[in-house]
Amino acid sequence: MCGRFALKAPPAELITRFGLDECAAFKPRYNIPPGTDIPVIRQSPEGKRVLHLLRWGLVPHWAMDMSIGARLNNARGETVAVKPSFRDAFKRRRCLVPASGFYEWKTEDRIKQPYYISLKSGEPMALAGLWESWKGPDGNILRTACIVTTGANALMEPIHERMPVIISPEHWQDWLAEPVEKVERLVAPYPAAGMQAWPVSRRVSKTVDDDAGLIEREVRAGGSLPALVSG
Repeated sequence: MCGRFALKAPPAELITRFGLDECAAFKPRYNIPPGTDIPVIRQSPEGKRVLHLLRWGLVPHWAMDMSIGARLNNARGETVAVKPSFRDAFKRRRCLVPASGFYEWKTEDRIKQPYYISLKSGEPMALAGLWESWKGPDGNILRTACIVTTGANALMEPIHERMPVIISPEHWQDWLAEPVEKVERLVAPYPAAGMQAWPVSRRVSKTVDDDAGLIEREVRAGGSLPALVSG
């Protein structure tokens, strides 16, 4: 699963990295939880690559009310093409969620230890996402998104059994615009050799904490550093 991530890159960096034609303003965040607005990259009807802020937690267009979004933060890649909540979006409304890295928790000695996982290159990654447009009873439109997940790669296996799908740059346009038959193969674990992970402060478990210190490698009492995990 993916329940928390960070995006420290400013809009200017994302414009360059992702070739954006339009980019909404946003501030760097280091502890992004579901239920909040997140930067999402989509392809516009005119074929432009745009970044807007969408609510994290998918609300299908057919939903009776928006409360379902609280349960649809992630979509399992193994069933995304057939589950009613996701199949329409998987066919027609795929997106990229830019992230500097994401967090996952590992149980160590009955304590949940958070890890920060990122690309070795240090560049922002593109998480595979889906988006929806839902019209409320008042006529207002709510746009939402979720993150597609898959089984863990060798780096993630010691930490958690699942991970978000990460789309490589050469496949960004495929994910955004190609027919679903051509993108199903992209729903797979990212190569572990290109990733890194390390333990971080348990402060990240509290969504009220949101600062750059959350992604720093944890130093334990006595000045010791927990072992680094690397692909």
